[in-house]
Amino acid sequence: MTEPGLVDWLSNLIGGAATTLVGASLGRLMWHSGEVRKGQRRFFGPELLWEIPVAFGMAIIGEAIASYLGASATVSTGIVALAAYIGPRGAEVLLAKWLTRVKP
Repeated sequence: MTEPGLVDWLSNLIGGAATTLVGASLGRLMWHSGEVRKGQRRFFGPELLWEIPVAFGMAIIGEAIASYLGASATVSTGIVALAAYIGPRGAEVLLAKWLTRVKP
């Protein structure tokens, strides 16, 4: 029997939905921190409040993608964090590339 990982432990501690929101929040926080590092934002500025609905929206999108792929709960949390990190603009670019790909 394998030992549970961090995501499994967190899910057991606070539940699956909360773990998904933690993953989404951390994804947005990683992106926000990069913007702060580049000097585009202050860390505790009003822009940080706008990241809350983005995190929730990207959590929903990430969960939908994970469900479509049939991913496990652990992988699902990773997909949610990735979706939150790339945000709506990144998701738009990926979707546009996927929809306009040339089939040989």
